Amino acid sequence: MPVRTAEARWEGDLRSGKGRVKLGSGAYEGAYSFGTRFGDEPGSNPEELIGAAHAGCFSMALAAGLSRDGHPPTSIETSATVHLDKDDAGFKISKIELKTVGDVPGIDAATFAKAADDAKKGCPVSRALAGVDISLDAKLKG
Repeated sequence: MPVRTAEARWEGDLRSGKGRVKLGSGAYEGAYSFGTRFGDEPGSNPEELIGAAHAGCFSMALAAGLSRDGHPPTSIETSATVHLDKDDAGFKISKIELKTVGDVPGIDAATFAKAADDAKKGCPVSRALAGVDISLDAKLKG
């Protein structure tokens, strides 16, 4: 199986420093800082990158499961909302909310919901984030 890489460089202290993240494939490179992570400044942050990875992984897992069960989807659209909170031990990702809408011909809502729940439990990113509360809102398009 392939091994994936990413890099990050940080310069300076926490509040006034700055950094860049880069995917090993070269498909994305972007700036991040205290302001992009804890404020509203333009740029990226680790949490939205985790959200993108989770939404992408989940969507692929759901498409795979549906296809395996004879219901290939026309499309799966997923968003991930990643909550960064602080507790006594410091900052942590406390919750991820997955919302997905599937365009899947010939399937009922209960079958889609079961497939979505199975994908949530089984996708590699969900499994890697097993210590995080992951919620799922799954709906069929239309």
